Amino acid sequence: MQPLNYRHLYYFWVVAKEGGIARAAERLEMAVQTVSTQVRELERSLGYALFKSVGRGIELTDAGATAAHFAEQIFQLGEALPAAVQEAANAQGVRLAVGIADALPKPAVRHLLQPAVQTPNLRLQCQEGDFDDLLADLALHRLDVVLADRPAPANPNLRVFSHRLGKSSVAWYVRADIAEKIERDFPACLAEMPLLLPTPDSAVRSRLDDWLARHGIRPRIVGEFEDSALLTTFGESGLGAFPAPELSSDEFTRSRGLALLGRCPDVVEHFYAISAQRKVDHPVIRSLLAGAEHTTA
Repeated sequence: MQPLNYRHLYYFWVVAKEGGIARAAERLEMAVQTVSTQVRELERSLGYALFKSVGRGIELTDAGATAAHFAEQIFQLGEALPAAVQEAANAQGVRLAVGIADALPKPAVRHLLQPAVQTPNLRLQCQEGDFDDLLADLALHRLDVVLADRPAPANPNLRVFSHRLGKSSVAWYVRADIAEKIERDFPACLAEMPLLLPTPDSAVRSRLDDWLARHGIRPRIVGEFEDSALLTTFGESGLGAFPAPELSSDEFTRSRGLALLGRCPDVVEHFYAISAQRKVDHPVIRSLLAGAEHTTA
């Protein structure tokens, strides 16, 4: 196979985005024949047809759709390159772009990042979002690391690597004034209270469901939340009791007006740092992994 000609790939990418050679030629301000020739050269070098005729138009073949997917990533990175270079040249200190999965308990994030924030002149950029979307941004090098409550799924098309960062057993909390009125001991009291839980697709939900079942508790669920910060907010409002990592206990009970109902040490949340390299070379991420033992409760 011949080395990839990125000029040919660019013309193909524009044709794919515009949906036709004539529209692509107009956008590129080039002759239709020139654009068509460039696309044929790319097909010749790859050994596969990238477009097929449909009526009076064309559409991508399966091979063309795959090529267009990769071309989109390549040229999106290319468009971001000038701004990234300028930012790097003008930046003061060390930059760390962190993706934080929605389901990751936010009070735990500070503990997880504690070894990193001690880096002198650190410029920390945090982006919260859907786990799969963050992994895609990581693979495109828009993020340096993703923090999550689960490892990255096995995917041959997604080259990312999961590193164990810590763990914490789960405890139950409720607003302090509500806790004062509870008559039954923990965990039996949970059967008489409205409960707030993570959504079923969260990593810890099945463990919580099993734990409740083992203790004969039929939960009265009044809210399910994908975003852990939103779950905590509703818990603070008094809507119900809720589970959260035990490492958050001091913060919850001292500054958030919550009471610790009880602990369930056999339900554990695991925390992961996911990187785009198996061998991490970013100095701040290395310090984060080196300090992982401090995030265990």
